[in-house]
Amino acid sequence: MAETSPPTPDAPAAASTEIGVDRWVSEADERRERGGLGGRIQQVWGMIPPAGKLALLTPALAVPFLPLSEANVYNYGLFILIYALLALGLNVVVGFAGLLDLGYVAFFGFGAYAYAFLSGTHQEKGHAYTHHWSAQYSILAAVVLCAVLGLFLGSSSRRLLGDYLAIVTLFFGQAFVVFTNSVDPYGVTNGSNGLGNIDPLKFSAFGVHLTVSTTRGYYWFMLGCVLLVLIIVHLLSESRTGRAWKASREDPLAAELMGMPVKRLKIMAFSLGAAIAGLAGSVFAAAQTGAFPQNFSTQVLILIYAVVILGGAGSLTGMLVGAAVIIASSQVLDSTSPPNNARTLFYLGLIVGVVLMFKRSLAQMAVAVASTIALGFALHAVVDAVWSRGVAGQVTSGGYLTGVIKNWVLLPANPNRLAVYGYLALVVLVVAIVQLKGWWRVAVVPPTLVLTAFVWENLLIQQPAVTRYVLFGVLLISLMATRPQGLFGQAKVEIV
Repeated sequence: MAETSPPTPDAPAAASTEIGVDRWVSEADERRERGGLGGRIQQVWGMIPPAGKLALLTPALAVPFLPLSEANVYNYGLFILIYALLALGLNVVVGFAGLLDLGYVAFFGFGAYAYAFLSGTHQEKGHAYTHHWSAQYSILAAVVLCAVLGLFLGSSSRRLLGDYLAIVTLFFGQAFVVFTNSVDPYGVTNGSNGLGNIDPLKFSAFGVHLTVSTTRGYYWFMLGCVLLVLIIVHLLSESRTGRAWKASREDPLAAELMGMPVKRLKIMAFSLGAAIAGLAGSVFAAAQTGAFPQNFSTQVLILIYAVVILGGAGSLTGMLVGAAVIIASSQVLDSTSPPNNARTLFYLGLIVGVVLMFKRSLAQMAVAVASTIALGFALHAVVDAVWSRGVAGQVTSGGYLTGVIKNWVLLPANPNRLAVYGYLALVVLVVAIVQLKGWWRVAVVPPTLVLTAFVWENLLIQQPAVTRYVLFGVLLISLMATRPQGLFGQAKVEIV
């Protein structure tokens, strides 16, 4: 009988076997993220310790000290924090528990109206309401009220999932809009005029009185709220409850068979998310000294979901980054902002899109960029020689880009109908680019970019309200095509 020699110290040890673990599946995310620009960014971010990550996120501490006007601190700094807080609450419902809540903005409104009613003076239809509660009590009451409403909504829809849950919650959100705009028998909400004359944040405790009366003061208070909620949500995410949420998100039936109270977890997620939205609404109402129905429309819900999708559902860091990107770009594209700000953001977005599209082939990227530049100048020269009115238009607030736009983009004297036709053709080309690969995509990109610039300069830049949502849609579609899990979300492993 042959003897088996004992393993030498230099011999490789046998791979350890873990019962119930498919190592190939468990390492799928790691293999998927190794390549490409996104994988490298994820690797670098993963190597940074928690203290370093916090240091990278603390530029928010410097905002009040920058030479910014009160309006800019309000429009950019304070709004970014408000939407970051709203996104953290929605992330509990959507990212952790996997519940599609389309009525989330109603809790934001309930928090604002609760604070306005408890800390303000208003009179309507012969009914006078004068309450001047201290801010800590009004905010606490608003948070508790929204948590109870979330408990009610979660309890009434605990058996629903997917599209059915979305429809029920959407009805809840629309019911809030109708109630605040139309139904007002006792002057409680003041109808479409909303509630004004709201007290600022006034804290009184143990003989100490503190009033927040400046925009920078509200910024500091909101920053403290975001950090506090961030810590609480992070601890919950790492707890047994957080792991149970994520398990029920992946497979509710399997989680229930393993003994997890799925329905109770769903109700808890609804209630916590609603409480966070109520906190954001109460501070928002105090900051703008009013609560008005138009502040809680479907457009606000779209922005909150855009933040969650861009940052990556389930990621806390993604909520902060997504809020900064979405809200900053939204303010840049506002109708009151100079058109050149929107133009700069638009062309930067095009450049980033081209880089992401050809990130695996520098040669294809170089050919596409060079062809786009050459095609623009050549087309401009041909149209100028054949039809002079095709380049006789004016650049809308071009600034330092006026010369380049005038000589590269076609600007007809009367572009109305041509711009609409170009917009329709652009949709077709974008769909084609998504379907094509390799050098076929390189061939379609130059005319698409030239047409995109034409549509922007002749149609979209003159309608900032429409342009904002068009760009958000393009941004999210591009992101979902290249990185479906968002900037900081975790990719899912699906076994078919």
